[in-house]
Amino acid sequence: MMTANQYWDTYRNEYLAAVSATLSVFMVVFTSAWSSPALPKLMSDDSPVPITTDEGSWIVAIQAIGAVFGPIIAALTVDQIGRKLALLGTVVPIVVGWILIGVGNRVEFLYVARFLFGISYGTVYAVAPIYLGEIASTAIRGTAGTLITVLDQTACMVMYSMGPYLEYRTLAWVSLFAPGLFLLSFIWMPETPAHLLATNREEEAEKNLSWLRRTKSVSDELIDLKASIQSSSEERGSVMELFAPAYRNNIRILAIIIFSMQMTGLLAILGYAQTIFEKISTNLKPEEMSVVLGAVQMVAIFFPAVLVDRMGRRPLLLISTAGVTIGLTVCSLSFAINYASGTDDLGWLAFTSLMLYIVSFGLGLSTVTFAILCEIFPKNIRAYATAAFAMASALIVSVVAKLFQLALDEVGPYLPFAIFATCGAVAWVLIYRYIPETKGRTLDEIQLIVRGKERKV
Repeated sequence: MMTANQYWDTYRNEYLAAVSATLSVFMVVFTSAWSSPALPKLMSDDSPVPITTDEGSWIVAIQAIGAVFGPIIAALTVDQIGRKLALLGTVVPIVVGWILIGVGNRVEFLYVARFLFGISYGTVYAVAPIYLGEIASTAIRGTAGTLITVLDQTACMVMYSMGPYLEYRTLAWVSLFAPGLFLLSFIWMPETPAHLLATNREEEAEKNLSWLRRTKSVSDELIDLKASIQSSSEERGSVMELFAPAYRNNIRILAIIIFSMQMTGLLAILGYAQTIFEKISTNLKPEEMSVVLGAVQMVAIFFPAVLVDRMGRRPLLLISTAGVTIGLTVCSLSFAINYASGTDDLGWLAFTSLMLYIVSFGLGLSTVTFAILCEIFPKNIRAYATAAFAMASALIVSVVAKLFQLALDEVGPYLPFAIFATCGAVAWVLIYRYIPETKGRTLDEIQLIVRGKERKV
């Protein structure tokens, strides 16, 4: 067994590239989390850009609508210009969006900014899993995949911690540090060896692989990688290929991942976090509860980052989904009892159960799912698969985000939380029945498992 120093010495460059790439996730999630502290400012009496409740729900939903177009851009470019340039290109819409928020004095400026944010959001979530899956060794691929969520939750914590306390326009200008940080770090990172081999740049691929593995002895891995790429290229790679009978199980796993992540409501809850907390009576102010939520998220996601390559994917997913369902159920019941009694005596229970939900989601659904997404599709359709994931997720989130606000206003928070809890229970059954264990398997071995040609663990 490797010592800590040996482990770091072996995988250091892979982790540097992975962290740098997933700073793109930090950049786009920072824009998504912005709505939580921004909406109360926008709907206050001294709002810098006065908006209605309906306009506020559109501000949240439009980013998800924009995210539908990001995967289309990713699918058209990721195999043409490469994974690295596709990710770097997402900086431009983010910078333009923050400038529009910083100078805009009408809600239309916010709509355009959020739409641009969505384009980058959808592109990043389509390309980043591909990049991570292609640079990481088998031994750390699961951990590398969880970095998406580590940076995701870090972005939420930073925004929730500083957003409520900064003036509205100041927050926009300060937020430009996120794309700057990503650009300045990732511009030095290598393109993936798999993409370079696929575009007949073998010498560059060997150089990049040697840097990533921190050894000159990469000839065997290059041979295996070329064989895998050759095998994939012999199969027709297209959007329609996703629906070929050979990939039926892959698509089923993808659909379960999308359902489990998006129909349990995380992005809607995070987008309206401070608004939800205004309906909960505790000793903490809504903005303070948002900070606690961000901190809890941040702590929670480090456990799967450590455990995913030791404990495995399935156990973490099942534990995560069970905790999510329990947390949502208790939260819904707390809101329902308070609504029926006309009091807010159970505010502490609603807040505590919401923290259980956040911890549970971070334990698996928001981390392990990306590790699986990096693994379950062969290279010839991987770009289309991740694009499909991002597009389907964006469509669901846009509808959920819009309806969530309507449910809060017209019925009460207990209804959407009850629906999310029901979806969580269904997700647990689907994960138990259909998601295989992929820990410690090569990408080719995983394809055999998914297709049912090798025993599932």
